[in-house]
Amino acid sequence: MRFAIGDSDFLLDGEPHRVLSGAIHYFRVHPDLWQDRIRKARLMGLNTIETYVAWNAHAPQPGTFSLEGGLDLGRFLDLVAAEGMHAIVRPGPYICAEWSNGGLPYWLFADGTVGVRRNEPGFLAAVRDYLEQLAPVLVPRQIDQGGPIVLVQVENEYGAYGSDASYLRALEQMHRDIGLTVPFTSVDQPMGTMLEDGSLPSLHKTGSFGSRSTERLERLRRAQPTGPLMCSEFWDGWFDSWGEHHHTTPAAASATDLDDLLAAGGSVNIYMFHGGTNFGFTNGANDKGVYRPIATSYDYDAPLDEAGRPTPKFHAFRSVIERYAPVPPLPASMEPGGSGVLGEPGASVGPGSSVTSGASVVSGGGLEARPASAADVAVRLDRVAPLRTLLPALAAWSTHDEPPTFDTLGAASGFVLYRTEVDLPDGGVLTVGTEVRDRAVVSVDGVVVGVLEREHHDRAIALPPVTGTLELLVEDQGRVDYGPRIGEPKGLIGGVAVDGVPLARWSASPLALDPIAPAALDQLAALATSDGDVLAGPVLAAGSFDLSSTEDRYLSLDGFRKGVAWVNGFCLGRYWSRGPQKTLAVPGPVLRSGRNEVVVFELHASASRSVCMLLGPDLGHTEA
Repeated sequence: MRFAIGDSDFLLDGEPHRVLSGAIHYFRVHPDLWQDRIRKARLMGLNTIETYVAWNAHAPQPGTFSLEGGLDLGRFLDLVAAEGMHAIVRPGPYICAEWSNGGLPYWLFADGTVGVRRNEPGFLAAVRDYLEQLAPVLVPRQIDQGGPIVLVQVENEYGAYGSDASYLRALEQMHRDIGLTVPFTSVDQPMGTMLEDGSLPSLHKTGSFGSRSTERLERLRRAQPTGPLMCSEFWDGWFDSWGEHHHTTPAAASATDLDDLLAAGGSVNIYMFHGGTNFGFTNGANDKGVYRPIATSYDYDAPLDEAGRPTPKFHAFRSVIERYAPVPPLPASMEPGGSGVLGEPGASVGPGSSVTSGASVVSGGGLEARPASAADVAVRLDRVAPLRTLLPALAAWSTHDEPPTFDTLGAASGFVLYRTEVDLPDGGVLTVGTEVRDRAVVSVDGVVVGVLEREHHDRAIALPPVTGTLELLVEDQGRVDYGPRIGEPKGLIGGVAVDGVPLARWSASPLALDPIAPAALDQLAALATSDGDVLAGPVLAAGSFDLSSTEDRYLSLDGFRKGVAWVNGFCLGRYWSRGPQKTLAVPGPVLRSGRNEVVVFELHASASRSVCMLLGPDLGHTEA
């Protein structure tokens, strides 16, 4: 088959074709749930799945590149093809996506000599290597080779960042050099000169917007007089940041904008169809004068929520789409008021799947059925260990004349513990020279004295009299994913002093938390149970619970303040009492029938030692 760009339409084997796409990021969804999410996109009436490729997820350290497990992009694309759908791939190299560092590997900028998103030899050489690593996955899966890929995007919203045409030409040629032959696109907001600055005549321009569709398409047409109109990021919701409300948009208003877009003859990629979750330490951040880390949930108020269930937006969009294209019938469970779970007893889930009465999991790719007997499960965290007692399992120390950055230590994200010995009989004022990136818990001789937060522009804290160990437990809360601060290092930037006198002779170690060190889990498992109703951090606490079925769950941490949680060793991500989200997603494939383990790393204190495994998410308060 052939896919091409015509004078007014996309052409599939020479015939006009409308792209009806939805975004699913494979790296934000457990791989055993990919098929379920893709199939539900087809049931909404979509014919295409779009995904970014997160370079830093595949290459977390120099010289590594993984395409296994949850990073098996080839398998994801094959599942798209198995549903009879097409694919749009956006390899970046920059993706934004509210993802750590906009998808760019931290190590690329560690020595300060490599350029960011520009025509600079070091950056382009790394991009070339990245694309060559992707070539065996992407090239044979193009539509003209029998695969699903119909479009590939070069860069991402570059017009909002720069206007270096030589950089874009170099990227375009690299994509061609690895063997990509499908049409190439660019995307920018139809505002100012972004469409022109972020593209080339050889790249098909598309727009990114979520409202005023007719007006936005008219601006796109002025920038590109011929070719199909496409909104390749139709924003149907928005992401959440810690300390803000959970963002939602009215389903009816979004459906009206989608209807306007399709009535004008446009193609669309709905961003997002299913948002998923920023598991581990993968969330990004924004800094436009005030640092704002992105929350763990990436629900996005999408047609499919974080739990994979159809929302009112799913049905509103489906009703719009069926005016312009045929849509498949919905199984009863997917109708409004149904459970939204494919594969329930008696439901048709397609070839290769089977259901038995009372089953909890459908064969053929994680299409889960929820037993009627499922219920919330309370878990008591009855094994407790202060962080300092687990450091032999979590830390690998090195010594330095001044505090090293995370990047120098080879830490992409998470936590680094800094230590030095001090003699301050009268106390003093500790200052960080330039900036704390991003949050430091300050302790003397094991007693917490305060917190320095980048978000508050904190750089100084009073220390009590102490002769002993000064510790700063620094958390990277998310690398900036948008704007000029992409690629910046993390840690204690500019050195540390007390009363103006620099502190030297530091020990530092990243903490092995994602994945959490098996030795630490073993130590927690071996602890005797203890009484008590509160926790004083920094502390790790563990508890066990039994399940008879393995449907998706949502961990509620009511009474806890800030930290990280794991289930069966899988890092769910960060929690924070400031919200908005009140639960962490626990994918069903992570769970086991029988005994399961939950571990919580609480940085400060908790009023409770009980958590709860809920059947549904609680994403917090909305603006209304």
